[in-house]
Amino acid sequence: MDEEEDRRLRAIAPEISRVTIGLMRTVVGLEPAERVPEEALYVADEVLAKHGPDGLRVLVMSLTGWMAVGIENVAMLTGKTHEAVIDDIELTCLEANPDG
Repeated sequence: MDEEEDRRLRAIAPEISRVTIGLMRTVVGLEPAERVPEEALYVADEVLAKHGPDGLRVLVMSLTGWMAVGIENVAMLTGKTHEAVIDDIELTCLEANPDG
């Protein structure tokens, strides 16, 4: 990442972090579960419209950070490896949508 890119992304990072937290508050426990991707797409479209591709890149970085922490916490609490937790998540996704 060059200096200009780093400056652009840092400038929008605080707002995107708030958007990320808002998305998490909205989707955790949301029923029916099919609404989760709908909410995610709605937020992604809003971020894209307001901040362009840089906003989407920061959103992905933010969500990836939260995901990594969540997986680490689950692994620590369950005594499983990170890989085993990811395998469990993958299996759940395959069971929920066997056609891919």
